[in-house]
Amino acid sequence: MAQMPGLVLPSYYLYYQSPVKIVETPDGGARTWRVSIDTGGWQEENNLFSEIVFDVGGEVFRRSPEDFVQEVERFRADYLEGEGPIFALYETVQALRDAAKAEGRHLTPKERALIRGIRQRTFVMFEEQLRAAGDPGADPEIARAV
Repeated sequence: MAQMPGLVLPSYYLYYQSPVKIVETPDGGARTWRVSIDTGGWQEENNLFSEIVFDVGGEVFRRSPEDFVQEVERFRADYLEGEGPIFALYETVQALRDAAKAEGRHLTPKERALIRGIRQRTFVMFEEQLRAAGDPGADPEIARAV
């Protein structure tokens, strides 16, 4: 991990409900990546660095790597549509949430654990697809390390 004054990289955030990560560059600098609402891939948005790091905007929340993975997958499931195994797993998570809501109850500890596990798996799957497609911000290792 890189050390910058008061900042350890990589670092993870929710910025206006959008997942953002700041990672070290090979030359010791930093790059800021935001999840695309259209593709679920990573968009480089270095202009957000100061606002996020110095919490200028107010809607900035730091996340642990584990919580970041969950936020990314919640975001992707909410905004993306598609077919295949990842989207089938997103539908499974939604079905669990819908059933609890229909029954007027909170998710059980077992259901919450299942959802966290599914989201961790879909994160790796999605990131591996992004990496294979050449997305420079893709990093499935985030979920493998948690």
